[in-house]
Amino acid sequence: MFSVEVRNRMMIAHSLPDPFFGPAQNLHGATFVVDVAFFREELTEQNVVVDIGAALDVLGKTLAPLGYQNLDALPQFKGQLTTTEFLCKYVFDRIADAARSGALGGDGKTLSRIRVTLSETDLARASYEGPIGG
Repeated sequence: MFSVEVRNRMMIAHSLPDPFFGPAQNLHGATFVVDVAFFREELTEQNVVVDIGAALDVLGKTLAPLGYQNLDALPQFKGQLTTTEFLCKYVFDRIADAARSGALGGDGKTLSRIRVTLSETDLARASYEGPIGG
């Protein structure tokens, strides 16, 4: 299995209003390093997994609406605990949609899998991985 990974960053604010989260129940900031890995069984005709420029562009456009925002105030997250794991799936869904729609180029539609990893620190990260579906 071949893979290519691209990276960006996102700064957000949010709260996790459940006693499970202790002090993180309160509003706080987080800076995530966001890695997206694209997988395919065989290389394309150009001997690549995906167009890296297109992958970087799609990741940037996916994260832009969230950057420097209080996620608690965004309608798409109303009533959700915006944990790192939850945000991985949120980003995955948008990247997979972009792959299916051709935003990663024609070869993006034939990717095998995508993995999204959000690192909170160098000691803690979460991921979501799955087929692009469709």
